Amino acid sequence: MVDKSYIEGYVPSQADVAVFEAVSGPPPADLCHALRWYNHIKSYEKEKASLPGVKKALGKYGPANVEDTTESGATDSKDVDDIDLFGSDEEEESKEAKRLTEERLAQYESKKAKNTCPFRSIQADNLFWGSSKLVPVGYGIKKLQIRYVVEDDKVEIDMLDEQISTFDEYVQSMEVAAFNKI
Repeated sequence: MVDKSYIEGYVPSQADVAVFEAVSGPPPADLCHALRWYNHIKSYEKEKASLPGVKKALGKYGPANVEDTTESGATDSKDVDDIDLFGSDEEEESKEAKRLTEERLAQYESKKAKNTCPFRSIQADNLFWGSSKLVPVGYGIKKLQIRYVVEDDKVEIDMLDEQISTFDEYVQSMEVAAFNKI
């Protein structure tokens, strides 16, 4: 009970009720986590039947190889010591974490694919795209500053402006901030 609050899951359930009923009394004070759990489940005395989940045999909680000793009536001390009532669900949690990671990676990849810069798809001889950055203008509006190098004799600036302006989904207006002629 050091790393979890309940027998199964993140809320009190019928699993907690089954283990609570199997315990003869409160654990000693030196088992502070088990004592905290015991007192918490004891506070649900009137609501035990309404807790979620299905009550299973006591041996079904903990490691998979434990048999239910409460139905047989006779148990020896070795069997009782081997029962891990507070076993972990690391395998189940790792599968869930792996699935969640894969799902988030897929979402990231799809979002990344949508945010490609379409201007760099314009190709011409002696046209070289450089760095770019988004600069905030105000009220959540940003402008794209992008650098490119062209050889003036082979690529007309007006033609390049027209091609960039065809991306009307992204471009509202366009201006040349700096111009150097080679």
